This record gives sequence, C-alpha cells and structure tokens, in this order.
Amino acid sequence: MKQSMFNFSTKTVVAIGIGAALYGLLSTVTIPLVPQTGLRPAIAILTIFGAMFGPIVGLLSGAIGHIITDLTWGGGTIWWTWVLGSAISGFGMGLVYINKSFNVNEGRSTKGAIWTLAITGSLALAAGFGLSSILDVYLLGEAPDKMWLQFFASTLANIAVHLVLGVSAVLGLIRLNRRNSNLRVLK
Repeated sequence: MKQSMFNFSTKTVVAIGIGAALYGLLSTVTIPLVPQTGLRPAIAILTIFGAMFGPIVGLLSGAIGHIITDLTWGGGTIWWTWVLGSAISGFGMGLVYINKSFNVNEGRSTKGAIWTLAITGSLALAAGFGLSSILDVYLLGEAPDKMWLQFFASTLANIAVHLVLGVSAVLGLIRLNRRNSNLRVLK
C-alpha cells in the first residue's frame, strides 16, 4: 500500500535527500548541445523518484538537486528560474503516483499508467523549461533568441532522456518488484 504523498515520514525525507543528491551530482554529467544547455542523464532520477514516491518528492528532489548543481558546479550562482523548472519537471513526473493502478514497489501498473508517466513527465519538462526560459528573458534580461534555443534543445533532449532512460528504468523496477506467482499456500 502506498503512503500519502503528503506524509513526510522518515522514508519520504530520506527519499528526498537521496533523490536530490543523485539529481544534483549527476546533473554535472552533461552532453553539451548549445551554449549553457545539454542533455542530462540525471533527468531519469526525477522520473524514478517521482514515480516511486510521488509528486512532492519529485518536486523537492528537482529543486534541491538543481540548487546543489548550481552551488557545486555553477560557480556558486543559483539560477532560481531553472530551479523552478527542475521542480516543475519532478512534480509532473510524480503525478503517476496518484494513479491507484500504479505502484512501483508492488510491481503494479497498467499500460495507461505508463503512458501517463511518459506524457505528464514530457509535458512537465516542456512547461518547466518553458517557464524558466520566459522568466530568464523577462526577469534576468537574457536574449530571447538564446532562450528559445536553450528551451528547444533542453526540452527535446531531456524528454528523450525521460522516455528512454527514466520510463525504461521505472518499467524495469516494476518488473523486478512484480509479485505475481501461481504458488498458493494450502492449509
């Protein structure tokens, strides 16, 4: 049985800490695409932690993890607009957790739930990165052409990571945790 996504048990706090640390540290591994933008395999961490623990864990893992990346590898400057984008992405990837037919830990899922994970995660990446780009233009004075390029490159590349690495990893965890068996206990 899944716990409430608003229940901040020790398990939830630990999941947020591990998710944020993994996302923050693995975000330093980037395949450059355009200036200041790249394909980040760490996006799969948000997919996995969001699906396993819910949208709040996804949101906080994305936000805190992005802050870790900015503080350790970004020269100490926190790009709050992109922290927001990572938080929105993690939240959207965790929405599948609400689906009653979906539980990674019990190995339960339907094709519809997997499609929900794929679609809501992809839309959340587009919305999060889109909002980050718009805020960079209007709040930080970044050049609109540069931000459009960063938006399209980061969104397309990281949707691919979400779908190929993230959703595949969640499917693997579901299969691993599946408890279907034909064995019965006879009394």
